[in-house]
Amino acid sequence: MKLCRFNDDRLGLLEGDDVLDVTAALEALPALRYPFPAHDQLIANLAAVRQAVERVSGSAKRISVNSITLLSPVANPGKIIAAPVNYVKHLQEVLGDPSLHHNNQINHIERAGLFLKATSSLVGMSHGVNYNQAERRTDHEVELVIVIGKTCKNVSRSDALSYVAGYSVGLDMTIRGPEERSFRKSPDTYTVLGPWLVTADEVSAPGNLEMGLLVNGETRQKTNTGQLILGVEALIELASKFYTLHPGDLIFTGTPEGVGPVQPGDRIHAFIEGVGQLEVEVRGEAV
Repeated sequence: MKLCRFNDDRLGLLEGDDVLDVTAALEALPALRYPFPAHDQLIANLAAVRQAVERVSGSAKRISVNSITLLSPVANPGKIIAAPVNYVKHLQEVLGDPSLHHNNQINHIERAGLFLKATSSLVGMSHGVNYNQAERRTDHEVELVIVIGKTCKNVSRSDALSYVAGYSVGLDMTIRGPEERSFRKSPDTYTVLGPWLVTADEVSAPGNLEMGLLVNGETRQKTNTGQLILGVEALIELASKFYTLHPGDLIFTGTPEGVGPVQPGDRIHAFIEGVGQLEVEVRGEAV
């Protein structure tokens, strides 16, 4: 099942080139009062929502996917966790290019660990990227994103996939410079997620997905998730050793080689086999 959030927080079910407006299925969510849970309620109740979607989809309004505004499919992640230099060739690329590392210490991911991005940086495909710090270089990074489905801690690799709600395509936009990763990767709009959530049952082999990124039609990045240093299961295991993971938490799995700069006016096309395609516009710096 491919679920999207669109327009004014409506819920959609992708069917071919159309979206079925299944917003009525959100009635399956529990009524909540302050203080609200610090995790995503749709993901936490995904099984009930999916059952409701199946009930209402037969009479749902059909809309062309090209006529809607696609928001981030996960509205309220408690955490955005990201994996640095998690492809061998990207590690070599960063170590060999001072404009990428700016004399920051670059470690193998097993030593560097993971890092966090601000949830305020999250947007959907239709919003696009607002260039930040016009005098600095901003790079594109395409990544497979894991959406955690259940609360968990100290998960083993063998059980890791049972805690996955689904997957999405992510852009981890990055300002180059000497500051810490989390700081440079967390400006508004610098985390793009979409175009929809693909439920885990549709992705049988997350460790074997073709993926890539083009800028203005030029191929910049191309790889297979089989080239990850730490795969999906290992990343969940590592993250859950340090954090309790909650429904809707996002794990950006890392980007392959080929990262490069973008400028306002550029169009980014990112794709992951079986997951989806992002079409994102880079805009000028927001006022």
